[in-house]
Amino acid sequence: MAIALLLSQGISLGAAPVAPDGNSVTVAAAPQGEALCEDYTLRVGGKEVPVYACRVSAMPFNQVWPGYQRPLDQTELAGFAYWGMSGPVRIEIESRRNLQNVVVRPSGLQIKPTLEAAASSSTSTGPRQLVVEVNGPQQALHLFGNPPETDAPAKDAPGVRFFGPGVHRPGKITLASDQTLYLAPGRGGLRQRDRQRGEAPPHRGSGDSGWRPFERGQGSAVRLNDCSDVIIDGIVMRDPSEWCCGLFGCRDVSLSNVKLVGLWRYNADGIDLCNSQDVKVRDSFVRAFDDALVVKGLKGQASKGTALDTLPVRNLRFSRCTIWCDWGRAMEIGAETCAPEIADVRFEDCDIIRTTHIAMDIQHGDRAAIHDIRFENIRVEMDARNLPPRMQQKRDERYDDAPADYLPHLIVIEIHGNAYSQDAQRGTVDNVSFSNILVSAPRMPDSYLSGFDAGHGVKGVTIDALNLNGNPVTDAAAAKLSIRKHVSEVRLGGNNRKCHSPLQSADSKIIGDSHICG
Repeated sequence: MAIALLLSQGISLGAAPVAPDGNSVTVAAAPQGEALCEDYTLRVGGKEVPVYACRVSAMPFNQVWPGYQRPLDQTELAGFAYWGMSGPVRIEIESRRNLQNVVVRPSGLQIKPTLEAAASSSTSTGPRQLVVEVNGPQQALHLFGNPPETDAPAKDAPGVRFFGPGVHRPGKITLASDQTLYLAPGRGGLRQRDRQRGEAPPHRGSGDSGWRPFERGQGSAVRLNDCSDVIIDGIVMRDPSEWCCGLFGCRDVSLSNVKLVGLWRYNADGIDLCNSQDVKVRDSFVRAFDDALVVKGLKGQASKGTALDTLPVRNLRFSRCTIWCDWGRAMEIGAETCAPEIADVRFEDCDIIRTTHIAMDIQHGDRAAIHDIRFENIRVEMDARNLPPRMQQKRDERYDDAPADYLPHLIVIEIHGNAYSQDAQRGTVDNVSFSNILVSAPRMPDSYLSGFDAGHGVKGVTIDALNLNGNPVTDAAAAKLSIRKHVSEVRLGGNNRKCHSPLQSADSKIIGDSHICG
């Protein structure tokens, strides 16, 4: 029997309710031949919205690139839909699956679904990126409500490469300076106004990799090399053969309202900012089968013979993003950190609705001086039961999904050589803060800090306003924070008393009048 969901949004931020208006919704018809999701039907503002099928990971089972692509039996089909909206709308979802429970994420929005035997509705007060999980995380429905499009370029405007509604498979597109790539339908475009070599294969108003078997380095949805003054706005990217959206040696780039979904292949990172400066990523959604929001320093060559690893990494902002990480780290600096410095990086007002290894991570394997890093207003969700990540040892090995008492780590900072290290010298980490970290989990996840040696350590880490299920966490034992060697000046805020944590290492210091360990 078909059962519908009532989504009670409750996100008006104190404003008076506004009557939903179906005329505020714009919907693009599904292109002929495009695969649709069989599990759900959707109406927004009384209008039918196509629900597309996308392939995602079904289990945290991975290999280092083995020369063949990931088996499909480790994946599953999920759904995603997008529409434009200029005001409150009614959302109706009908599931063809027998419903036992429904969760809408991010849970901080406090959307409480009601199950009924006939279609019901609710009011959404503005564009949102949501995930609806029916009977658990499998075959989830990803919902992307977009702001109205106001500045679409004319089809014949100078410098515009225009792709209208439909399915296009042009292969790799290389943009020159002062060109705009416009993808219709939907609110999308990649605009580049200075340097060259922006690559974005378009498909149905989204970027699609056009993956070819056994090739690497050829299948990003969007790849920018040595570009500046770039805008990437509103597009959906899916099914890359490796890193989905990568920036290499770029400056002055804005990514807004982008959605990455359908990442399931090996090494399918989300957004990687490598040896770049002055980049903003905001109001975006990433579901990745590897690290999701990533800052890196790499070796390689930028334009005109410039070595990438001579370029500093500075002034990067990730704001108001929602992250689902099927493998790896949700927010990471590293593991490659080949750069003079990685500084002034901020993750702020973001939701980690699922992660596998670590929620917030600095994995420092090379020589950079990493400093002035901020994680602020981060909401982290972890279920009582999580599938533990495993590396596949043989091609025919099967994943054992027996229940396990496993939680990902919350915070990790460590300096050590790793499989991705390219520098012989190790670097340092200094002045890192975690502020207003809200955790929803059955218990506090583990965290740890670890330096390399006396000259390459972790110094000046502040954890302030850490909260578990609505309760403040004010000591290191309750925070499950392990302070290892070559770590100093760690402050755990939230009260005004001094203490020594049983998890402290011998080189720890007590600073000031807060609760401090490390």
